[in-house]
Amino acid sequence: MSHTPDNLRYAPSHEWARLEADGTVTVGITDHAQDALGDVVFVELPEIGNSYDAGQQAGVVESVKAASDIYAPVAGEVIAVNDAIVDAPETINNDPYEGGWFFKLKPANTAELDKLLDAAGYQAACDE
Repeated sequence: MSHTPDNLRYAPSHEWARLEADGTVTVGITDHAQDALGDVVFVELPEIGNSYDAGQQAGVVESVKAASDIYAPVAGEVIAVNDAIVDAPETINNDPYEGGWFFKLKPANTAELDKLLDAAGYQAACDE
C-alpha cells in the first residue's frame, strides 16, 4: 500500500500540495503515482515566473514505462523548482514527498487547497 501523508492535500491527477509556513505551496507527485510510473528517468519542470491555473499542465515526468503530465494542483506563480531531480530523477521514486518535490508556487488563493482531496479521500480514489 502506498504512503499517503495526512498533512498534504491531493489532486485527483496524483499531485500532492503542501502549504508551507511562508504561505507558499510545494508540489510533487504521490507515492502511488511514482509506483505506477515505475523508474523515473526524466523530468521537465516549469520555468520560474510562469503562472498556472489549477489543473493546468505545468511539467512532465517520464519513466521507463510512460510519460505523464504534471498539473498545478492550485493556481499560482512558480517561485522555485527542484533542479536536483533533473539530475537525479530517481529521487522521485525514493522520496516523493521530501527530496522528490517538483516546484513551489506562490498561490493565487490558498483556499483552493480546500478543494483538493485529503489523504483519506485520495487513498479512496486510488482504491477504486
